[in-house]
Amino acid sequence: MLSTVKVFLWWFLIGATMALSVIMLQGGIREVMEAQGSVWDLKLAELMITITGGGLLAGCIALILDRIKKA
Repeated sequence: MLSTVKVFLWWFLIGATMALSVIMLQGGIREVMEAQGSVWDLKLAELMITITGGGLLAGCIALILDRIKKA
């Protein structure tokens, strides 16, 4: 069980970092910094959802591949 959690957390971190790097390359951080007022909150929430989604995708794929490897 602990091994599974460690695999998921490691790949979640890698996936979230990769999602953040893609957003930075596309200029998404600049858009957030230039946003004014309530748009700031919306853009920041959109950014966090994307980063979390990248982490979840990587973590879940890693768990599936880990399970296949053990079988």
